[in-house]
Amino acid sequence: MQQPVAYLVDASIYVFRAWYSVPDEFEDAQGNPTNAVYGFTGFLCNLIEQTQPELLALAFDESLTTSFRNDIYPDYKANRESAPEELKRQFRWCREVAESMGITCYSDPRYEADDLLATAAVERRRQGHPVCVVSADKDLTQLLTQEDTWWDFSRNQKLDWHGVEKKFGVYPDQIADFLALTGDKVDNIPGVPGVGPKSASALLTHFRDLERLWQGIEEVPFLRIRGAKSLHQKLLRHKNDVLLARQLTEVFDQVPSVLDCPDINIDATRTDELNALFDQLNFGPLLRRRCLNLG
Repeated sequence: MQQPVAYLVDASIYVFRAWYSVPDEFEDAQGNPTNAVYGFTGFLCNLIEQTQPELLALAFDESLTTSFRNDIYPDYKANRESAPEELKRQFRWCREVAESMGITCYSDPRYEADDLLATAAVERRRQGHPVCVVSADKDLTQLLTQEDTWWDFSRNQKLDWHGVEKKFGVYPDQIADFLALTGDKVDNIPGVPGVGPKSASALLTHFRDLERLWQGIEEVPFLRIRGAKSLHQKLLRHKNDVLLARQLTEVFDQVPSVLDCPDINIDATRTDELNALFDQLNFGPLLRRRCLNLG
């Protein structure tokens, strides 16, 4: 008998989406915006109503400038602006809503949401559970094994192991190498200039991983890849960039704060706490009733 699916949610993405998509007419009694909390809570209700999960965890990012990756590469994510205070406040409320609904929430100043989810995934698989990673971030497809799913909930796009290969040209266990070659503008990670997804996919299809690529680097000019000779020279010139990028693109799956709290069973809703929070946020009866019914 198959074990229940563990749903692991990249929560910050859905908070940001709500911040930009829900009108800013939602305010608390002091006039502070609550639109991101309202939209995120609706997303959470939709997810739970559709999946009826037994196992659910959310990961929030709080390590924009304090991640261990910033120690490796100080310019990591340096292109991102810090969230405004109005949004930071709503991130805290989003977590409070989820925790009041009995949902496990993770965050860590040294590790990103990707690492938190990777660690939770390892622990769930150890218990025999398949994993569904709920995110719009392609980087998190590297978490998948052949029993798992990546789900962009807002677009209702699901990818399994083979679906990742069909979409990106590489399998989940090659995604970190793929991103090290192409770079990742979103995270300000350098790659090899002029090496795009097609070239990276072709290289990894032939060599399987970066280690074998460097071992067989002198084969590259003779591969049936467009511009193979110039590609060979680019790889040689930027080998150190790729080695650096590879340290940044791979998720870390042994985060102590997650290992210390591995239980992601959904607890009973703390009704009084949730009602008090919704009173503070000025949320009406419809969303309130919906959340309480889920509990």
